[in-house]
Formats: sequence, structure tokens, C-alpha cells
Amino acid sequence: MDREELLQLLDRMAKVPSVELKMNIPADQRMAISGLNLDAMRGRLREVVFFDTPDLTLFTNGVVVRARRTQGADDDTVVKLRPAEPGSLSPAVRNSKNLKVEMDVTRGSYVVSASLKGGRRAGAVREAVTGGRPLERLFTKEQRSFFAAHAPAEVDWGDLVPLGPVLVVLLKFVPEGFPNRSTIEQWHYPGQVPLVELSTKATPQNVLQVLSDGVRFVREHGLSATGAQEPKTRKALEFFARAHPAR
Repeated sequence: MDREELLQLLDRMAKVPSVELKMNIPADQRMAISGLNLDAMRGRLREVVFFDTPDLTLFTNGVVVRARRTQGADDDTVVKLRPAEPGSLSPAVRNSKNLKVEMDVTRGSYVVSASLKGGRRAGAVREAVTGGRPLERLFTKEQRSFFAAHAPAEVDWGDLVPLGPVLVVLLKFVPEGFPNRSTIEQWHYPGQVPLVELSTKATPQNVLQVLSDGVRFVREHGLSATGAQEPKTRKALEFFARAHPAR
């Protein structure tokens, strides 16, 4: 980033409660992950499915609709604006306990998102994906109102198709030599090399220290944010949209 972009980043960062620092680990660096001393048996399986039109109208207009199944936990859903202007959200949404506003920072780029979360009993997502329950009813009334306010007028719930699922292996840990709780995720796409992402969270107040410590930590372990730093959501949507029969 140049100086102007960096100043803009810092200005926007001051207005969000949470910052997530992310890096994709290139395939030629995967062996270095063994130096993190991860306990793979503490990982959890997750199944992630997105919903959009076959030509990704929602995503093109900054709206993401997603549902997840997680091993040993309830299902969860989200309707997300990405990018988002938190100040433009309605008071009801801004004050919702289900709203999460966060800035994602990768090498050379950043984006602010606003996610309205919902919970469902285990098995509800599978029912919706297999046609056992209307997709619209998988999401809460609050989420449906959020969708209606921000999705393109020509797109309704009946226009959405499931894109996925992506099988994800998720592990949260506190690395030795880096005090921040971190997450490593491996996203599996059929016939593709898995995408591996390492991330950690910070606040606007401590993000520069966390970033400095994090860069030092990954370099000490032979890791660096080289190669494509492709967002997981975009990769998943584009991958499954290409394979959808309607395309």
C-alpha cells in the first residue's frame, strides 16, 4: 500500500471493533507448518455451503449468504455485507447482539464486513440443502429482513442455489512464541490443492503490535504471505459456480 492507502486503512480501522489478520500459506511452504507443533487431533470438521444465483449476483453486489455445519456443535448461518459501511446500517441492525463488524487484512488489501449471525439446531442446514425445508426458513427473521434490505431487488430466496459444500478442517491454538490465539483452516475443493489459511485477531488498539509479532513469528517458521492471497469466500463461490449445471 502507498501512504494514502495506509492512512485510509488506519482511519477505517479505528471505526471497527475487531481486526482479523490473515495469510494463505503457499503450497511450497506447507511442510513448514509441522514446525508449529499443531495437534491435529484437536481439529474440528466443518462443512460450509454458500447460497447465491448461478452467476453470483449476490456476491457481485457485496452480499454473502452462508450456512455451516460444525462437528459437535449446532449449525449456524450468516448474511453478510462485504464490503460494508457500518455507519450506514439501520439502528436496529447496529444495535443487534447478532451483528459482527470486522476488518479483514491480508497482504496489501483490506475489507470491512458486517455479518448478521443466526443459530440453528444441528441438522437444519442439511435439511435445507437437500430440499427438506425451505431455504428462507433456515435463516432467522432478522436475517431475512437484512437480506431484503441489501440484496438486489431482482433476487429472491427462490433464486438461490447451494454452492458447496466445502469440507474444512479447523484448528484453534496458541502458538509457542506468539501469545495470540490463532486459527488454521484447510479448505478442501474437489480435485484441487487445499487452501490453507492462518489467521489471528486483534483490536484497533493493539493491531500494530500483533502484526509485528505475527510477521516475526511466521518468518521464524519459514512462512510468508507470498503467492495469491485469495479470499476463501470468493474462491469457494467461483469454484462451485463454474461447476453448477445452470452455468
